[in-house]
Amino acid sequence: MRKSRKDLINKIFTHLLLMAISFVVLMPILLAISVSFQPRNQIFSYPPSLIPNRFYFGNYINAWNLVNMDRLLLNSLLASGIVMIGKLALGVLSGYAFSHFEFKYKKTLFFAILFTLMLPMQVRVVPLFEFVSNLGLANTYSGLVLPFLASATTTFLMRQHFLTIPKSLMESAQLDGCGPFRFLFQILIPLSGPTLAGLATVNFLVMWNAYLWPLIILNSDEMKVAQQGVKMLFTSASERDWGLIMAGTIMVVIPTLVVFLLAQKFFVKGIATQGLKE
Repeated sequence: MRKSRKDLINKIFTHLLLMAISFVVLMPILLAISVSFQPRNQIFSYPPSLIPNRFYFGNYINAWNLVNMDRLLLNSLLASGIVMIGKLALGVLSGYAFSHFEFKYKKTLFFAILFTLMLPMQVRVVPLFEFVSNLGLANTYSGLVLPFLASATTTFLMRQHFLTIPKSLMESAQLDGCGPFRFLFQILIPLSGPTLAGLATVNFLVMWNAYLWPLIILNSDEMKVAQQGVKMLFTSASERDWGLIMAGTIMVVIPTLVVFLLAQKFFVKGIATQGLKE
């Protein structure tokens, strides 16, 4: 009886703690949503109101028209989709090579790929800009996505995942006349659905939230991405209109929330279990 009561108290405490943490995490988003639906005079009223007296949609309309948000969202969607597909394709092929084949300098190449993880974007940005500019790809979609088409993280995680699949499966497939590429596309990839979905989500969100590289490589308004649109809202008026800014922010955040919610199960299952077995 005492044990069951103690378990009940622990469960209640755990749930209350998780609810408190969730509230703290969600509070900035809830505050941004509230401000985005308030006119300017209500935002700075005293005492401040967390719930709008009436829902004012003018901030969303003005933000959409002021920076051509439809074009910026389209640019971000195209760039994120291309990068996601490129990273997955190269990550699957390279991870397959490092996990199922033996070749000269295999370990050296693999450690060289992992070494790139130690180089932050701030260190690489100048030589990357020089390289892309010399190719004549500045202010283009190609220049925007080219440096992000390959990922050491994706290669590493795909290798770790493929290593969890018994090599006897490949040997059995070879006895049945299955070649390397057929084994990859008909056996390995179908078995890797959760992992691929999780990596697709991560790679999409990373490119969607990129700000530094688009800021450097893009200079025309029609080529800019959604993250730059939020910055443009900061400088669009002499005095900052926080309702306008928060409306633009929410419009940029919504696609990422939709993508994450759709792939949440695969994201947790595919990423949290990587590297647990060798």
